[in-house]
Amino acid sequence: MAETAYGLWPLVVLNTALFGLFAASFFHPRSGRDWRAMGAFTAFLLALFTEMYGVPLTVYLLSGWLGSRFPALQPTHAGGHLFNDLVGWTGDPHLSPFHLASYLFIGAGFLLISAAWRVLHEAARTGRLAVTGPYARVRHPQYDGFLLIMIGFLLQWPTIPTLAMFPVLVVVYLRLARAEEREVAARFGKAWLAYAHRVPAFVPRPGRTPSTPSLDEPVHRQQPGGR
Repeated sequence: MAETAYGLWPLVVLNTALFGLFAASFFHPRSGRDWRAMGAFTAFLLALFTEMYGVPLTVYLLSGWLGSRFPALQPTHAGGHLFNDLVGWTGDPHLSPFHLASYLFIGAGFLLISAAWRVLHEAARTGRLAVTGPYARVRHPQYDGFLLIMIGFLLQWPTIPTLAMFPVLVVVYLRLARAEEREVAARFGKAWLAYAHRVPAFVPRPGRTPSTPSLDEPVHRQQPGGR
């Protein structure tokens, strides 16, 4: 493989499809809202892998500006590990602190999405509000999972497009979450209001896990696509 390792458009398509399908296998999208969440995540993946294997737009733009100060910042595949270049990491880029941290974020994101879906599926099966497992700490653990995965990818391969997309996607997921909450509140009434009062939306509170409502609380059926 050439040193530049770019222009590999089949790898762009293959990696975007593989990671997208892998995420879908954890997330199990069902509703239109779920597919919009998956679509936003897939757009992020496409922008990421386009620069990773297609055209290194970010490296080209920054190498002219910072190239004399950071010699490692070159339009090669290794040069795409931007944080490594900026701190002068000279070892294997896949073993740098940024890359190792990215593995933790990506793995934690996929695990969180999977754990949340199992709780949500069981809640739908029994006709109850999902309030256990990850849902005992945050109201939208699956969206948190997607954000953790994206943070992980940004740590190992930051690009101008993905850095610009990330805050936009945060707003997209926030709006999707608020729309879901309005629907769930209409179905679950007081049970949802009590749960939402105890449990934060995205960032867990430090300390003890919040208590969950009694299983005898009257609730309505929640479909797997809702949260």
